[in-house]
Amino acid sequence: MIEQLEQWDKSLFKLLNGANNDLLDFLMPLISNKWVWIPLYAVLLYLLYKNDKQHIIITVLSITALIFISDQIASGILKPWVGRLRPCYDPSLEGAVNLLKGCGGQYGFASSHASNSFAVAFFCWVLLRDHVKFIWLLIPWAILVAYSRVYLGVHFPGDIIVGGLIGIGAAYFVIFLKRKAESFKR
Repeated sequence: MIEQLEQWDKSLFKLLNGANNDLLDFLMPLISNKWVWIPLYAVLLYLLYKNDKQHIIITVLSITALIFISDQIASGILKPWVGRLRPCYDPSLEGAVNLLKGCGGQYGFASSHASNSFAVAFFCWVLLRDHVKFIWLLIPWAILVAYSRVYLGVHFPGDIIVGGLIGIGAAYFVIFLKRKAESFKR
């Protein structure tokens, strides 16, 4: 069963990674660059502050915990524990990976880019969906960031799917803790 899943994952990777063109070759490294998104993060922080000023300290601490949990599960625990090679290191894909920039660390399961972007997207979506009309656009943003990792040749689709699920789970867990902390403050 695991072997079949890996074969499907590699086949889907070849399809998605091989669908390159000049425009995407230019855009995907930018989309994958976490520093490019700082203005978005600043806007999200402002919206969270504007929506709930009285709990902004708890919100900032929650975001810090969210990224720590999301990133550590994906990178600190799963990558060394599972030890699945990134596509750019996989000998069975040698010569078949469209690698646009550096490969990164040896292991790629699960994607911390996917985990962190889905964590931020779902955290902000849940907290702001009743107050900010277009906040749902964070979900396609997280999908695009995750896809960029496959396009760049550094993650298999399975890596980003599991990373995304980790991020979503971390978001809901931290929201639960945030609401508990806010109820103690009252």
